[in-house]
Amino acid sequence: MRPLVACDLDRTLIYSPKAFWLETPDDLAPSIVVSELWNGVPISFMTRESERLLAALREEAEFVPVTTRTIAQYRRVQLGAAPRFAVTSNGGEILVDGERDADWGDGVRARLAAESAPLAEVHALFGDLAAAAWILKTNIADDLFVYSIVDRDLMPGEWLEELRLTCEAFGWSVSVQGRKLYCVPKVLTKREAVTEVARRLGGPCILAAGDSLLDQPMLEGADAAFRPAHGELHDAEYRAGNLEVTTLRGILAGEELLHLLQAAARA
Repeated sequence: MRPLVACDLDRTLIYSPKAFWLETPDDLAPSIVVSELWNGVPISFMTRESERLLAALREEAEFVPVTTRTIAQYRRVQLGAAPRFAVTSNGGEILVDGERDADWGDGVRARLAAESAPLAEVHALFGDLAAAAWILKTNIADDLFVYSIVDRDLMPGEWLEELRLTCEAFGWSVSVQGRKLYCVPKVLTKREAVTEVARRLGGPCILAAGDSLLDQPMLEGADAAFRPAHGELHDAEYRAGNLEVTTLRGILAGEELLHLLQAAARA
C-alpha cells in the first residue's frame, strides 16, 4: 500500500516572495516556478527542483494537499494534475477528485454547532475599534472560522495574548502565519480530515509536513512528520519523537522537505 503524504501548502510547500529567505547571490539562486496566480499576478512559488521532486513523490505516494485555505483559495494553487484527495478549510472540507464531499463538510458543521462557541461571537471580537490600526481586513472562511490580514509591526503583543485567552475560553485557538491571523475552533483540525482520507484509502502509513500551530495535531498523528526550520512551530521549538526538522529555511526548506518525504515514502 502506498503511503499517504499529507502536506501543508503555504510556507511548507509553496512560498510568497517575502518568505523566500534566500541567502545566496542572485546569480546562484535556484530556478523558481509560479504555483499560484491571483488576479493574474504571481503570488506563490516553489523551486523548479521542488516541482520535479513533487512529481516524483506523487509516483510513489498518495499526495494529499492539506491547507487552512478555503476551497476557492486552494483552487488557485497549481501543483500539476489534481490530486485524488485534498483537505481544505483546516479540515472542514475534503475534496474528492476536485469536488466537495458534502457529507464530510456538513458533518463537520453540525459538530461545530454542538461543540464550539458560535462563529459570530468570535467574529465580533474583531469589531473592536481599538484594533483598527493593525487589523486591515477580516474574513469568514467557508462559514467555519475567522481570519484577518494584519500589520504585524503595529499589532501589540498584549492584544494578541488577550485574544488568545478569550478564544481559549470559547474553545477556539489562535494562529499567526505571516500577515494572517487565524481564529479556529479547536475541534476543527487537519488531523481528523487526514485520518478520514487514510480510512478511505485502507489505512496506509501517514507522512505529514507543516509549519504552523494548526499543523501540529496532524504532525502528532502521523507515523513520520517533518517541519521546516521556520514558522510558528519553529518559533515554539516544537519537537517530537516522530519529527524531523529541515536544516534550511524558506523556499529551499520546501525543497528539502520533499527530499525527506520521498526518502520516508521509500522506506
